[in-house]
Amino acid sequence: MNEKSLDLILDKTLETVDASREQIFQIGEQSRQELSALERELIEVRIKVGSVIDQSDRMRLHSRMARTRLLEVSRDFAKYSNDEVRAAYEQANDFQVKLAVLEQEELQLRERRDQIERRLGNLKDTVERAEQLASQMSVVYNFLASDLKVIGDVIEDAKEKQAFGLQIIEAQEAERKKLSREIHDGPAQMMANVLLRSDLIERIYREKGIEEALNEIRDLRKMVKSSLAEVRRIIYDLRPMALDDLGLIPTLAKYLKTFEDHNGVIVEFTHVGRAQRLPQQLEIASFRLVQEAVQNAYKHGQPTEIQVKIEIKPTKVIMIIKDNGKGFNPKVKKAGSFGLIGMRERINMIKGEMNIQSKPNQGTLVIIGIPLNEK
Repeated sequence: MNEKSLDLILDKTLETVDASREQIFQIGEQSRQELSALERELIEVRIKVGSVIDQSDRMRLHSRMARTRLLEVSRDFAKYSNDEVRAAYEQANDFQVKLAVLEQEELQLRERRDQIERRLGNLKDTVERAEQLASQMSVVYNFLASDLKVIGDVIEDAKEKQAFGLQIIEAQEAERKKLSREIHDGPAQMMANVLLRSDLIERIYREKGIEEALNEIRDLRKMVKSSLAEVRRIIYDLRPMALDDLGLIPTLAKYLKTFEDHNGVIVEFTHVGRAQRLPQQLEIASFRLVQEAVQNAYKHGQPTEIQVKIEIKPTKVIMIIKDNGKGFNPKVKKAGSFGLIGMRERINMIKGEMNIQSKPNQGTLVIIGIPLNEK
């Protein structure tokens, strides 16, 4: 196959992709127009439903009064003329018929409203999918239209490979530095204090007696226990082993229970759907996202209660983290805070979505959606 043949194939492919992109755009536009028309019709139907309900209420009142009048006439025929009796019967029957007509109209309007709402839901999905497909087709078109040879040369270029390798090394060094700092500031400091205080126990026993020495030993045990908990936290942050053995849901339940016990914050965990195993990459990402959201809430929001809910659907995992803390303004970026930036980067890598709703003194709500059908 020569170069001209490859160019011809590429040109044909570009024409097909461009035509498909145009067709998808037309489908999206038609769906949007139908969506707008149905939204207007839905408003009209809702107004009509309200009007019919008001008419039915008034007609029901008139019908009740007519039946009362008819009952009064029926009890004493001798007191009323034939015309009055006939009028009472006709009026009661007329109101009953009108009420039945209004109720039937209300039923039809409600059915039409429900149909429109269902159709609107389908159309919104169609528009969204059309936009996604059009965007993906544009990416494909731009990629095919570019110079593939240049792209190949760039990929093979040694300088690019070297720069990419340096980025990986820098990321590894940054992680090692963070871990080193956590160990130095946490367990290492505590163990140094344990060593110093252990040297004092014998002196305290000689100078102040066994009771003071026992108190010092109790404090020392608390310090060792706290240091052990910190070491376990660091190990758990590196990689919870239960995630490989048990899966996402049991590991999260255990982590959140431990978080609740250690920090004195009420954590309510809810799981909806089957506790099925997910691809390893998604289980790790989901665990880290919940972990980061909970730690951010505790660190910055100072809440008394945190709610975590996970719903596993056939095509999507939805995670909701809500707290009753002091909240914040999502539009204002806080200097030196990288928690949300890290979460967004992780979500972008797995093609997920994150929505944050918060106001000062009104808590924070984080909603995360991760698709299961993405490769």
